[in-house]
Amino acid sequence: MSKRWSYLTVEIKASLMGNPKIEEIQAELARQGNLGWELVNILFHAPLAPALLVFKKEN
Repeated sequence: MSKRWSYLTVEIKASLMGNPKIEEIQAELARQGNLGWELVNILFHAPLAPALLVFKKEN
């Protein structure tokens, strides 16, 4: 039997210097993990662009 998944994406804005906000990313990982979401990937497209966190959860 195949599993069904729900997906969630969350954007984390970069700091003014263009670096990812590590504390904000960590807080979001903990928040979504407590809600049952599993991190699939983190995407960093370009400097100054937001980081994109991709989560999944089994239905």
